[in-house]
Amino acid sequence: MKPFTRRKFIHLSAAASAALLLDACLGRSGKGKDEQSIPPPVKDEPQSTAKEHPTPKLDLADKNDSRYNTLRQGFNKRIDKYPAAIALCTSTADVVEAVRYAREQKFAIAVKSGGHSMEGFSCNDGGLVVNLSKMNTVELLPDNKIKLGPGCTLSHLYDSILPHGLLLPGGSCGTVAVGGLTLGGGYGLFSRSYGLTCDHLLEATMVDGNGDIHSTKDDAELLWALKGGGTGNFGIVTEMTFCTQAAPATLQAHYFKARKLTAEKAAEILRIWMEVTPQLPASCFSGYVLNGSTLNILVTDHDAAKHDIASLLQKLADVTDTFRSTRPTALATMLRNYYGRPGPLYFRNSSAGFFKDHGTVAPFITDVFRVVVSTPGMIYQVNTLGGEVDNTMFAGQASYPHRGFPFISEVQAYWESPSQDPRLAKATTEILGITAQHGITRQYVNYCSAEFNDWEHAYYGDNYARLQAIKKRFDPSDNIRHPQSVKA
Repeated sequence: MKPFTRRKFIHLSAAASAALLLDACLGRSGKGKDEQSIPPPVKDEPQSTAKEHPTPKLDLADKNDSRYNTLRQGFNKRIDKYPAAIALCTSTADVVEAVRYAREQKFAIAVKSGGHSMEGFSCNDGGLVVNLSKMNTVELLPDNKIKLGPGCTLSHLYDSILPHGLLLPGGSCGTVAVGGLTLGGGYGLFSRSYGLTCDHLLEATMVDGNGDIHSTKDDAELLWALKGGGTGNFGIVTEMTFCTQAAPATLQAHYFKARKLTAEKAAEILRIWMEVTPQLPASCFSGYVLNGSTLNILVTDHDAAKHDIASLLQKLADVTDTFRSTRPTALATMLRNYYGRPGPLYFRNSSAGFFKDHGTVAPFITDVFRVVVSTPGMIYQVNTLGGEVDNTMFAGQASYPHRGFPFISEVQAYWESPSQDPRLAKATTEILGITAQHGITRQYVNYCSAEFNDWEHAYYGDNYARLQAIKKRFDPSDNIRHPQSVKA
């Protein structure tokens, strides 16, 4: 590889696009057909898309409704569930009515905001799905706060608040909804600078398993639980108020690629990547994505003008085949490159553990990579955390339990034909077995997997008992539930 000179580093690549997967959603995509925008602001006056709601009348879709098959489908096409009914809610009052209806009918309740649950926990068989997708409003409040409906997608959020110079740190997949993202933690390109999405949650309104309304204004323990304590556990969140950050003006991306790798070579590059990336400024994010025998590495930077990372990028350039860089580009424009395909898609995506350093993965990563390299369609990804994610103030205020880990990993597979599922499922199980045998027990609840045996502690660590107490207070009859929901 030719030296990665400073001049080369700032050379502009006009054709730079997102060529690798990031959290199952990188790639190019237009806006979803249901996305909205808030109007330009009137100077010094908060703007809102919140609408007045009439007296609630429950909008139910059952198997005889023409909307049913579309509404029951989540983002993962391999999940095929048939609820008794789906309640399309547009307000907190609608959600109250839906919960009370489910209790009368003795239906289990599943909650769907964006439908991205990896295992389809936002749907069920024979129960009621409370669909929050229409509760997607964005309201600008004083002091740079925002109030969001849980069904607000990231693409709608970014398109709405970035023009006002505001940013809520979240993920990159445009069709993910804020409700589920926040309740599981929420990380992405900006986490190392600002913390997790849940760390910005100031207040929430929740309907409990009995149909009663609660506000976290009067309940700090409930707010703690909602900041990383998972979805479909205690109640149904209907409104969320967040603080925001000043939106960076630009985002720059650097792409590295290596082809025809052996497992051993991929493992060696991972070692170097895990040594280099913790040295990057907090404004940088990086992802290591091994797709079969092809490796893509992404490094983004939302504050490129303030520091020189060329020497660190040179170390990655030295061990890969090609690199290219974008110019620092308007943030809103760059983020659209990462919104991803709108779905639904056939896929498996599972958390594969949190890591302290390369020493954590050294005993087993070559074995994992042998499975990936020999199984076309398998993807193993490691992303950077650290920075403000580890802020001790945030840790004391949120139930998210995985602070202190600079890296998070996941296993992914995507396919077009259902016939490919068994082969990729077998490889996924093999990889998760290898990591479990080597003591990798912490997992990210937003990348849930039915294969985790001790999921209670994998997702929630020492906080599970405390979360059980919250469950007992707000849903003692377990009306809101799925196979891996917190049990009272």
